Amino acid sequence: MITENLLIELLTEELPPKSLDKLGNAFASVLGNSLQSQKLTTAQTVISAFASPRRLAAHITAVLPQAPDQNVTQKLMPVKVGLDEHAQATPALIKKLTALGMENFPVSALKTLREGKADMLFLEQTMPGILLAAGLQKALDEAIRQLPIPKVMTYQLADGWQNVHFVRPVHGLVALYGTEILPIEAFGLVAGNATQGHRFEATHHPLQIAHADDYEQCLESTGAVMPRFARRREAIWRALTAAASAEELRCLEDEALLDEVTALVERPNILMGTFPEAFLEVPQECLILTMKANQKYFPLLDSNGKLANRFLLVANIAPSDPGQIIAGNERVIRSRLADAKFFFDQDRKQTLASRLPGLDKVIYHHQLGSQGLRIQYVRALARAIGAHLEGSKLAGQADQAARLAKADLLTDMVGEFPELQGIMGRYYAQHEGLDECIAFAIEDHYKPRFAGDALPRNLVGICLALADKLETLVSMFSIGQLPTGDKDPYALRRHALGVIRMLIEKDLPLELSVLLAQATVILQDGHIGQDQEAASEYRRPASPQLGEQLQDFFYDRLASNLREQGYTAQEVEAVLSLRPQILSDIPKRLAAVRAFTALPEAASLAGANKRVGNILKKSEHSISPDIEQACLQEPAELALYQALADIESEVEHAFQAGDYITSLQRLAALKVPVDTFFDQVLVNTEDMRLRNNRLALLAKLQAMMNRVADISRLAA
Repeated sequence: MITENLLIELLTEELPPKSLDKLGNAFASVLGNSLQSQKLTTAQTVISAFASPRRLAAHITAVLPQAPDQNVTQKLMPVKVGLDEHAQATPALIKKLTALGMENFPVSALKTLREGKADMLFLEQTMPGILLAAGLQKALDEAIRQLPIPKVMTYQLADGWQNVHFVRPVHGLVALYGTEILPIEAFGLVAGNATQGHRFEATHHPLQIAHADDYEQCLESTGAVMPRFARRREAIWRALTAAASAEELRCLEDEALLDEVTALVERPNILMGTFPEAFLEVPQECLILTMKANQKYFPLLDSNGKLANRFLLVANIAPSDPGQIIAGNERVIRSRLADAKFFFDQDRKQTLASRLPGLDKVIYHHQLGSQGLRIQYVRALARAIGAHLEGSKLAGQADQAARLAKADLLTDMVGEFPELQGIMGRYYAQHEGLDECIAFAIEDHYKPRFAGDALPRNLVGICLALADKLETLVSMFSIGQLPTGDKDPYALRRHALGVIRMLIEKDLPLELSVLLAQATVILQDGHIGQDQEAASEYRRPASPQLGEQLQDFFYDRLASNLREQGYTAQEVEAVLSLRPQILSDIPKRLAAVRAFTALPEAASLAGANKRVGNILKKSEHSISPDIEQACLQEPAELALYQALADIESEVEHAFQAGDYITSLQRLAALKVPVDTFFDQVLVNTEDMRLRNNRLALLAKLQAMMNRVADISRLAA
């Protein structure tokens, strides 16, 4: 059948920029999927999405004018219900056929098929395929209904009576099948072939689209619009980097900002502006955030990564003389940067310590007290972690950093830009002449803030970051604020993963259970060293299950993270089932498990270990840790005993030295004696002394095999 290409466009008022790309892709995707489900597309169909500030559109190739006819078989009823003894239709069958609009269908043409123990009547008919106009109307209605709109608007149609709910008011509808206009409707509009180009740059209005395939070319050449989001984005970034390179500078990369700017312009024009160098005295993070968040400018960096006093802006028009545009934007940015400089200068008139009393008035959580009280808990925990790692000096530094860590929350700069919390604390600490390790710890204690983020750069920051995250986890768990499904309002999963990363990547000799127990004791008993009256008022509620809940949560997050890194579920389960407390050991254990599974003996030993575990679980009596050598009667059990003795020292020495690969690989020597033992020895003999001794031998075997990981989890 002959096919043609299809174009659909909704012309709207300016769409929300942060969701434009998502809206465009969803619009095209739902349209295409709906047409496909109605059999109106072919195997050669290609769907292209278009999204600009004022339009959502889709170009769909190889679309059929009508779906193929379909043979439909419908089960009616049992033969004995539908036909009488003379093979004539019963009232029940007549009623059914009438309801289907087939009252004149000959009964003799009904098909009889055996189904189970009864013969059934079936109606077979050929249904004509849906016409494209009807199918497209259905597809468009679905696309509009399923569009992931962030916030719905309500507006009135031109008739003055009907209200419509949509992302933005719609002013035009295009539906072209080749050159043919399809008779579909939406938002009180009838489809045509006319659209609008750029508000100011188009050569004329409206634009007449002669053919569905002319859409993109017509908009670009005559309408001064680049309708493809991805192409417009690529063009903007290419122009930004070229403009920066021409000045021997580098454009700061920001994917979210680039997406937003792409959604704000139809015809991008890159211009460069400047601002007075005096503003560079303000921390560059403040200036960069001001330019990006308030003005959607792209900051420029020099070869050393320092902010230059120039910026790039993406205009939506291209006048012959852009001087007025540049001057206007420079005027605006000077005002913005002056505000930032004012905040910075004002903030430095007060020390961080002088702001601490104000934190007693900032509520952390209505069940947990103020930020001021929270700081006392974090200080106590940071001191304890520092003392454990390096003694009193680190404990004192961690305490000082924890005391000042949240003070910048009360500064004007962080009040204006919450994203700068921690960063401004570091600058103000440096301004006061505090030790660099304290200043950087104040900034770094929020790290890692997201997957792949850097970790704190010194041990003081590590102590403070651990304490801050553990306080959040223990406190929220203590009041039942656990993550559920995809909801995690307090980012507890991210906090747990941050703790895990610090323990592993910094190779910290801190046992997870001890760390959690210490945090729990401090937070539940109010052992914060200061302000015991306030602590008792907001003491975290005690729960016997809290420590176990937290450990389960940590190991669940760790398991998920390890699987994302490429370890198999079996490898992860084998290691984590033992709940290793020094988390920095876990990558080495996983490497050892992977090396072990490559051994030819691995599958047999894993299966044997699983069998041993099952036997020991079924034992009704406690198993003695001692093996009576005199009770070893069978040659096979003597051989297994000797094989264990031969490798025991080497396996233990390798394990203690952290050489987990050797510790596991030496188990290969046990394959033959283990297999022989199970072939020739009856463990559950009637002689209780022999049985207990053999169980003790198996218990020793299991303990040796499962030092690094529970290798029974590797069994198929």
